[in-house]
Amino acid sequence: MKIIESLLSSLNSFVWGPAMLFFILSTGLYLMLGLRLAPLRKLGFAFVQLFKGARSRGEGDISPFAALMTSLSATAGTGNIAGVATAIGIGGPGALFWMWCTALVGMATKYGEAVLAVHYRETDEAGRKVGGPMYYIRNGLGQRWLWLATLFALFGMLAGFGIGNTVQASEVARVMESSFQVPQWLSGATMATLVGIVLLGGVKVIARVASTLVPLMSVAYIMGCGFVIVQNLSEIPAAFSLILHSAFNPVAAEGGFAGAAVMLAIRMGVARGVFSNEAGLGSAPIAHAAAETDSPVRQGCIAMLGTFIDTLVICTMTGLVIILTGVWTGDAQAAAMTASGFAAVFPELGDKFVAVTLVLFAFSTIIGWSYYGERCAEFLLGIKVIIPYRILWTAAVYIGAVKGLGIAWLLADTLNALMAIPNLVALLLLSPVIFRLTRNWFARQSTSE
Repeated sequence: MKIIESLLSSLNSFVWGPAMLFFILSTGLYLMLGLRLAPLRKLGFAFVQLFKGARSRGEGDISPFAALMTSLSATAGTGNIAGVATAIGIGGPGALFWMWCTALVGMATKYGEAVLAVHYRETDEAGRKVGGPMYYIRNGLGQRWLWLATLFALFGMLAGFGIGNTVQASEVARVMESSFQVPQWLSGATMATLVGIVLLGGVKVIARVASTLVPLMSVAYIMGCGFVIVQNLSEIPAAFSLILHSAFNPVAAEGGFAGAAVMLAIRMGVARGVFSNEAGLGSAPIAHAAAETDSPVRQGCIAMLGTFIDTLVICTMTGLVIILTGVWTGDAQAAAMTASGFAAVFPELGDKFVAVTLVLFAFSTIIGWSYYGERCAEFLLGIKVIIPYRILWTAAVYIGAVKGLGIAWLLADTLNALMAIPNLVALLLLSPVIFRLTRNWFARQSTSE
């Protein structure tokens, strides 16, 4: 096991090296500039579509709002709690700044992914709308690029068992044991049972659960973070100053913090940012392809809100809790670090609050990613694979809960990178389609007003 972990760690250093960081950020920046900053300019419009105009339009299996909640259910997970803490604990406070940068350009990436997913989606043998990178690679770039679509589907099917399953289950089991003395096997068995029940209903049940669970848990967590931040209100200017300074300058060792170079802050910020909001991975468009919508651009606007909410709101709140309370210089790691931040303000309930929140976040991620992996498996093997895949997915939840966390995180990072490469290539090659659809749709909107 030590040898495998060492090999994965070396592989991660390569796949998440400067080349990959540049690829992700430059693709998002290119799309943002090509769209003439539309993801930023149309942010208000996107919220209007979500809250007022996100009713069902056109063909699809779930509402546009449910599609966003399903994609958010997959991103709002341990990345928001443990991932942010890991980024800051290893890369220093400056890692949070690079998470913000990843999210800002990631909004353009997520927008482009959803536009292509809806534009090139298909109807499968069961009558469901299916789409995502594997479909817009094949249908947009042609059969000669089928090998790239196949690679994405293969990586996506496998990545789900890391980022969307075993990582989530492992972190939940560990936190439940430390906070409530619940045995890991019991946490695993309970999660596996609940996941299996939800998966029986397919995407519509997943969407209904996500549409209820995601808003409630997100608001509750943001309110909890807000309470901690208010208690340290006078320290906010110093915290932002520390974040900005650490983003461009090495951070010296302090307390339990080993110190970090600027490149480490960038690598951790980008890697954990992508792990959290998944912009560039190509996962979220799989959910948005199922939306009842008559416009790829409308759904794209709604889709980009996932990155905004996940990273620029939820991850920022977690980061501020960790930095304001000073726990990033302590010995606690991952979710325990975030729990320490809450415990610094309300000692009796802090770790319990984080534990419950993490359980809900992780459960939503597991059911959201089950849909992503299932669609990737269907692309490769047809609809006959759906039931076996659901059984294997449910079993993996239990296995992840009773195994260690280290190798799961390493494997998740590796598969994230492998998944992102085909998707980013497709986004660049199909960017003229994204730009044209966006320009024409907003031109029609202006004419009709």
